[in-house]
Amino acid sequence: MLESLFTSSVTETLTIETTLSVIFAALLIGLFISMIYIKTRGKEGYSPGFTITLIMLPAIIAIIILLVGNNVARAFSLAGAFSLIRFRSAPGDPIDISYVFFALAVGLACGMGYILYGALFAIILCSVMVILNLTNYSKSKTNNMQLKITIPEDLDYQDCFNDILGDYTQSFKLLRVKTCDFGALFEIIYLLHLKKDINQKEFIDKLRCRNGNLSIVLNTEILDEKTYLV
Repeated sequence: MLESLFTSSVTETLTIETTLSVIFAALLIGLFISMIYIKTRGKEGYSPGFTITLIMLPAIIAIIILLVGNNVARAFSLAGAFSLIRFRSAPGDPIDISYVFFALAVGLACGMGYILYGALFAIILCSVMVILNLTNYSKSKTNNMQLKITIPEDLDYQDCFNDILGDYTQSFKLLRVKTCDFGALFEIIYLLHLKKDINQKEFIDKLRCRNGNLSIVLNTEILDEKTYLV
């Protein structure tokens, strides 16, 4: 009895009942995924349009699978149609991308008729996401930051901030140096680990006095030396 619940409900001949059941099941699972996404990503912020996309995507993929079926000609036709569509967007958050693949997998399962498999997969993975969020598994316990300082060309960038950085950071590393404004200015980028309970404003004020009150940017979401702004 239990095994029969996990068999495909889609036959070679589509019916209205089968199609509607697959679409509504995909929409409901997509809604569940979207709600979990909102719950786990609420503190970091999220795009309202992306939450709607998570609802629609499983149903879209499911109906595509239903239409293609075992027909190779339809599959090539749909592939040609989708190749004409170009998606232009900024690189997304890795977690958002994983949710997109999550929704795609659920849509594929529903489209093939394995609705209960798709629901089971969604429940398990969403439970894992909730547990990871509650335990703050992905939260960085370090205080790594990126410091970007603009200095005049006559200031030696190699050692000019070492004393200040030594007082306010546990460690620091010079990542990159580049010229700007036709060589009149230097832009230097540090990866640093601030000490606990320091006054960031006081830290920046001392840097401003040293660099002649030019631009200073302190990015607080930098995790390693490969993650810096260009």
